Amino acid sequence: MSRIWPLLVLLFLVSACKDTFNGPAIPEVPVSEQINVSSLQYPALRQDGGYVYLNGGYKGILVVRQSASLYTAFERACPYDPTAACSQVKVDPSNLFIVDDCCGSQFNLQGGVMAGPAVYGLKQYKTSLSGSVLYISN
Repeated sequence: MSRIWPLLVLLFLVSACKDTFNGPAIPEVPVSEQINVSSLQYPALRQDGGYVYLNGGYKGILVVRQSASLYTAFERACPYDPTAACSQVKVDPSNLFIVDDCCGSQFNLQGGVMAGPAVYGLKQYKTSLSGSVLYISN
């Protein structure tokens, strides 16, 4: 029994040292937005792949229409270096991907990394569609 104690202590110490880093340190700010996706103010949201920029979030919010019933909302701060002054993602002029001109990272329209240096995808906010009103929150 005396040989088991050191093994149990070692096992406990190894399990207690797990890496708990879940991504970049994008500052948490309260997000509670709502927009009418049928509004004349947002004509781009009437087609799949359409997008709009909103104020809110840490450095802004990018809303992308994935389908008529699914919209995604991303924080515009690039996860590579979110606190850099120039760090803000935008949709590339080709409308095929999202880019941060500051570090050169590229993301697909679902927020996943396509090219680095970023290794984490875009921070995504919760969305809920009720009729034509899209609710965005964290």
